[in-house]
Amino acid sequence: MLYIGYIGKTGIFQSSKLISFLFKNIPDKSKLLLDVSARLWFTYRRKFSPIGGTGPSSDAGWGCMLRCGQMMLAQALICRHLGRDWQWEKHKKQPEEYHRILHCFLDRKDCCYSIHQMAQMGVGEGKSIGEWFGPNTVAQVLKKLALFDEWNSLAVYVSMDNTVVIEDIKKMCRSPPQSSSTAHSSAHLHRSALGRNRNAAGLCTGWKPLLLIIPLRLGINHINPVYIDAFKECFKMPQSLGALGGKPNNAYYFIGFLGNELIYLDPHTTQSFVDSEENGTVDDQSFHCQQAPHRMKIMNLDPSVALGFFCKEECDFDNWCSLVQKEILKQQSLRMFELVQKHPPHWPPFIPPTKPEVTTTGAELIESTDKLFELEEEFEILSV
Repeated sequence: MLYIGYIGKTGIFQSSKLISFLFKNIPDKSKLLLDVSARLWFTYRRKFSPIGGTGPSSDAGWGCMLRCGQMMLAQALICRHLGRDWQWEKHKKQPEEYHRILHCFLDRKDCCYSIHQMAQMGVGEGKSIGEWFGPNTVAQVLKKLALFDEWNSLAVYVSMDNTVVIEDIKKMCRSPPQSSSTAHSSAHLHRSALGRNRNAAGLCTGWKPLLLIIPLRLGINHINPVYIDAFKECFKMPQSLGALGGKPNNAYYFIGFLGNELIYLDPHTTQSFVDSEENGTVDDQSFHCQQAPHRMKIMNLDPSVALGFFCKEECDFDNWCSLVQKEILKQQSLRMFELVQKHPPHWPPFIPPTKPEVTTTGAELIESTDKLFELEEEFEILSV
C-alpha cells in the first residue's frame, strides 16, 4: 500500500492509498505522476554565476541536500499561496504567485533561497562553500534565511534535542506583525530578493504559517527498526511535507512510502541554469519531475533525517499535536521525538527569532553571517 501526499480537492492534505502499487502497471499511475509533477523539483545546476563572486558555478557533487531543502520549503510555499488543491500542468499559464515562488529559488545571488544564499549562509553553520550539508544544517540555514523573506512570512521552527515545544511554537507564530513603518525601512535597506519578498497578504493574520522541521538521528550507523512504524506514520499526517535524508553524501527528498520502501525525488541530475524572462516568468519545464519517482528500502536509509510539516493555521498545528500524541508518542520507550507543552526549565529562554538590524544589501549580509548568528548546537543522538 502506497502512502504519498497528494493535493485534495477539499483543500486539505490527504493520504492516497494506492492498492497493489507497481510503477509499471497500475490504474493510478497517472494520479501518482500528477502528484509528483505538482511539486517543484530542484536538482544540480551548472553555469550559474560563481557563488561569492569567485566560488563554484555548479553545485554538482555537493549541493544535493541544499536542493532537497529547497524542495521541502517550496512545497510549503505552494501550500501557503496556491493551496493544497493546486496542480501543475505543462504549458499551462500559472498564477503570479507560482512564478514568485519559483523565483525565490532561482540560482542567482539576489534570490532569497538560491543555492548562493544557502551556501553562503552555511558558512555561519561551519560549512565551507562546496561542502556537503546534513539535514540539521540545511534546516538551520532555511530558518535563518526565512527571517529576510517578508512576502512568504513563514515562522520556521527547528526542534532541538529531539523535542518540539508547543509553547515556543505558539509564541513564535503569534508574534505581532511587522509594522508598516518597519516594513518600509526594511524595503529601503534590502534591495536584493531578501528584501523584495515583503509580505503583501500574510501579515494581517494572528498566526504566521509554520514550517516545522524536526532533525533526528534514528540510530548510530543504521536506522533502528524500532522507529520505522513511527517514521511512516509521519507521512500519513495531513501536515506532512515529507523528509530530508538519504545515504552518506547522497541526499533525497522523501515524499511517501510503499510498504517498507520510501518514495523520493532525486536531485542528482545536472541541468543548465535557468533564469527568469523579462516579464518575470520562468521556463519551468526543468523544475518539475515528469517521470515516476525513485524508491529505496527504509532500512537502507541513513539514520540522520529531518521531518518537515506545514501548518498554515493554528488549528492545523493543534491537529498535528493531537496526531503526534496518538500515533507517535503511544510508544513508551525509544520515542522518535518528544512533544511537550512547556519550555523545559533547564533550557535557555526562548526568544522568537527576528531579522537582524543591518544597513547592507542582502547579498552583503549573507557574506558575513558569522557576525550575525552563533553556531547552533547539533541535535542529540537518540538512545538505541
